[in-house]
Amino acid sequence: MNVHFSSKTDLWATPQDTFDALNAEFGPLDVDVCAVAGNAKCARFYTPETDGLAQDWAPSRCWMNPPYGRTIARWMCKAWEESLRGATVVCLVPARTDTAWWHDYAMKGHIRFLRGRLKFGNAKHSAPFPSAVVVFPANPTADRRATEKEKAHE
Repeated sequence: MNVHFSSKTDLWATPQDTFDALNAEFGPLDVDVCAVAGNAKCARFYTPETDGLAQDWAPSRCWMNPPYGRTIARWMCKAWEESLRGATVVCLVPARTDTAWWHDYAMKGHIRFLRGRLKFGNAKHSAPFPSAVVVFPANPTADRRATEKEKAHE
């Protein structure tokens, strides 16, 4: 059994077509903030050894498919914080709407639920969970102020 696609791991390799569509919409994405050499989606990437959580991401356009285990809250917090510093962060995450990290961070972004269940990497079967894309735009408070100003002029 390939543990990269089972419940024995928290690593889920991004489906290429999913990345390509999001890269076309939000990119070009120039840094994969949590990858391993064999599955990085951008020419520039951080591995567990270079520790994306310890790096500055801003002002890059970032791709993030974080480990889906206990550290996901730290990754989502980092994505939100880096967006405040000027990074755009596009996140592929499990749609776990009942978790604290979802309410604390994902709900601060733009959420898109993906239809069906993704097949990660070379898996024969779909994931045992639904997925969502959460986008943290660069400088989201400036975005929010501009939207409020536009609504005031309608």
